[in-house]
Amino acid sequence: MKIINSISLEMKLGQAQVSAVAQLLEQGATIPFIARYRKEKTGSLDEVVIAAIRDRIEQLNALNDRKESILKSLKERELLTPGLLADIQNADSMIDLEDYYEKFRPKKTTRAQMAKEKGLEPFAIFLLNQSDHDPLVEAEKYILMEKEVESVEDALSGARDIIAEIINEDVQIRGSVRELFLKNAQIRSRVKKGKQEEGIKFKDYFDWTEIACKAPSHRILAMLRGQKESILTMHILPGEETALFLIEKLYIKNQSRSALEVKKAIKDSYKRLLSKSIEKEYIHQLKSTADETAISIFAGNLKELLLSAPMGQKKILAIDPGFRTGCKVVCLDAQGQLVHHDLIFPHQNNDGKAKKIILNIVKTYKIEAIAIGNGTAGRETEAFIKGLDLDTSIHIVMVDESGASIYSASKTAREEFPDYDITVRGAISIGRRLLDPLAELVKLDPKSIGVGQYQHDVDQKLLKKSLDDVVISCVNKVGVEANTASRKLLAHVSGFNDTIAANMVRFRNENGPFRSRREFLKVPRLGPKAFEQAAGFLRIHNAASPLDRSGIHPEAYPIVKKMAADAGLGMEDLMSNAFEIKKIKLTYYVSDIVGMPTLKDIVKELASPGRDPRKEFQAFSFDDTIHDIKDLVPGMRVPGIVTNVTAFGAFVDIGVHQDGLVHISQMADRFVKDPNEIVLVRQTIMATILEVDVKRKRISLSMKEKEILS
Repeated sequence: MKIINSISLEMKLGQAQVSAVAQLLEQGATIPFIARYRKEKTGSLDEVVIAAIRDRIEQLNALNDRKESILKSLKERELLTPGLLADIQNADSMIDLEDYYEKFRPKKTTRAQMAKEKGLEPFAIFLLNQSDHDPLVEAEKYILMEKEVESVEDALSGARDIIAEIINEDVQIRGSVRELFLKNAQIRSRVKKGKQEEGIKFKDYFDWTEIACKAPSHRILAMLRGQKESILTMHILPGEETALFLIEKLYIKNQSRSALEVKKAIKDSYKRLLSKSIEKEYIHQLKSTADETAISIFAGNLKELLLSAPMGQKKILAIDPGFRTGCKVVCLDAQGQLVHHDLIFPHQNNDGKAKKIILNIVKTYKIEAIAIGNGTAGRETEAFIKGLDLDTSIHIVMVDESGASIYSASKTAREEFPDYDITVRGAISIGRRLLDPLAELVKLDPKSIGVGQYQHDVDQKLLKKSLDDVVISCVNKVGVEANTASRKLLAHVSGFNDTIAANMVRFRNENGPFRSRREFLKVPRLGPKAFEQAAGFLRIHNAASPLDRSGIHPEAYPIVKKMAADAGLGMEDLMSNAFEIKKIKLTYYVSDIVGMPTLKDIVKELASPGRDPRKEFQAFSFDDTIHDIKDLVPGMRVPGIVTNVTAFGAFVDIGVHQDGLVHISQMADRFVKDPNEIVLVRQTIMATILEVDVKRKRISLSMKEKEILS
């Protein structure tokens, strides 16, 4: 209950809402299911908030687990006092908890411990008291008492070591110094001697300084990568004098000789222990924050990519372009099944053979659209196809082929097309991406799709969790056709896993297509719980019951049937009948279990059963006069398509095999804080060429209106 209360206060949510989410998650409910079909219980919380509650529950559970571990250790070593117990139990963050434990943490032998073993702890306490008594005289006592203390300086040095450790373990001091780091620490990045040429890509950070708390995520991750690759040295520290003054305010009482020794101990404690400890902690914190930002950007880009507009069921000719090895050509039917494949060499002297092959394929298979991969020879192949004078009703579309080669060599591709080589599989993937981007892209590891920022530098566990959330959210938002979906697509349906998905594909292959949602329960391992979670997100296009074609959950069927009966209509007559649906008085159907949120969702679905939430497909074409980076001239206006959005801008494909960059400062005629305010992945834009560096393959673009006028 304490966790529920804590999250409720932090997130400004009702305790009942947080408790309901926690209970549903514990019962095995998925985030899409909770958001879509349990609105009454959660107060209509969306997926983002539900995921945040889940993550916070996990964090607080981890904090409690750490508390138990620390308490167990302290009890075993007989170090636990009532005061310490209260501090640990009341700690509300991992940082505070570790501060309380710092003094009692098992350590390797330290300089302070060795000094204590020489009997110098009382002398350290004497110095801390800062009396008027001469510390040099006091030190003489310890030379006489202990043979290991050979001189006054040995006694003073050992006592200072003890004081240094006391300061380092002081919870108040650690908190104050940490606050100083948070507000005033500067990042200082320098290139290592002799690494200038090897680390040229980090040139911006060879001599770089900025306030750490204001540094954007991409710069922090870049400097950390440079440090990891032994190109840069990086430190994050506040001014030393400020830090020492802060500690001295709490420890220095007067101007006595003892106080001067304590000052020396303070400086040693800060430089040798405290600054290193807090710097390491702060770097970890900055890295974690930068990771979260980068992962959030990646997740947002992935969502836009997965929800790209599908062309829909069309007969596709797909081409994986190439110069020397030719262009692999495949034909797909309207369901994306392979019906023909061939190889052409349009970029070599072949006496019109490639042209004859394509024209024959278009006629024979009644091709409605042509998909061309945007890799090597992509624009040249597009020009070849456009030069064939095909019927204008045939769309010619450049398709982003990022990750297609990875798919073609994958286990999934081998299982789907065991009798074809990787070149055929790659072309099939390009064609299917045009038909339905979501259904094809879920077969790939999201990290191979190419819409991330520093994706190999961020916390991989957190990245996977976030991207998995996005894929699951998108798949269930769109819905899945149970009789045609691939195993990979089915595996992302709410409540399913790879085993259930494989069993479902096997079942329909052996028994024919599903005719109703109830038949899902015949699939091995697909029990009542998985059915509850999945049924509403699975569609059966040719089902006898119109409800099985919709996004209405089977548990709500009795309500819908009553609505139809009350209207004096059959189910088919009610669905999509806007006039009759508008007449339904929802208040008549409110119960203790079903409230207005669910009823509103039901009538919305009745009006447009199984509606695809994705945008309508629109064909895009590059400028036909531009094919190479050498064709670009500053001042040109060119069409482009956004391929990646980062914290510092957006990368745009303008059809020259090298993406251009619209820096965040060039996105609008106003200040832009977040590039996602302006553009999204797969969005088409018009941009002005600012600069072209052919040698370094860099293109600078602008979306500012003033660039058009100048």
